[in-house]
Amino acid sequence: MRKLKRAEIDRVSRSSPIAARHPVTVVIENVRSAYNVGAILRTCDAALVDRVIVTGYTPLPDHPKVRKTALGAEKEVPWEAARETAPLIRRLKTEGYTIAALEITDQPSRVEDLGRNQFPLALIVGNEVAGVSDEAIALADLAIEIPQYGIKQSLNVAVAFGIAMMGVIERFRSIHPTHLSVQKRSRPAYNVRVRPQ
Repeated sequence: MRKLKRAEIDRVSRSSPIAARHPVTVVIENVRSAYNVGAILRTCDAALVDRVIVTGYTPLPDHPKVRKTALGAEKEVPWEAARETAPLIRRLKTEGYTIAALEITDQPSRVEDLGRNQFPLALIVGNEVAGVSDEAIALADLAIEIPQYGIKQSLNVAVAFGIAMMGVIERFRSIHPTHLSVQKRSRPAYNVRVRPQ
C-alpha cells in the first residue's frame, strides 16, 4: 500500500460532468463558528448534497472565515439563506422533504433505519451549545442520533455532521443503487440568496 499523490487522485473538475446530486438538503441553524460552517460545507461537497440553507445568525458561505475553512467548497455547493428556520421547514415539507434533526431526543432514529420514502431528506444541524432549536425539533419528522459510548455524549458540530451526513448518503445509495449511474448532468453554478434585511 502507498499513499496516492495529489495528481493521482481521481478528481472532478468544474468542466466535467458529475453525477446527480443526492436528494439531501442541509439546514445549518444558528451555528456561530464560521470555521464550523466551512467544515460543514466541505463535507457537503464530499457528500454531493443537493443544497445547503443557512438560517438565523449562521455566517453566510461567502464570509471570509467560512471560505478559509471551506477551501472552495462554498463555490461548489449550491446554497441559500433564510432568516428563520420554522417557515423554511414548513416550505421544505410542502416540497416533499422528510425533516430530520441531528439531535439527541427521547425518540432517536439511526441512519440505517432511514427508508426509501424518507428521501428527499432535509437534515438540520444546530448551534454548538444549544443544538437544534426546540421550534425546529417540534416540526421535525425524526431525530437522527449518533451512537456514542464515552462520558461526554457530545461531539463538535462539524464532526457530528460529518459522521451523520456520510451515513445518510451511504444509506441513500444502498436503497437507491441506480441513482448515480443513470442520472448525469453538468455541474451547476452555485446560487446565492441573501437574507432579507
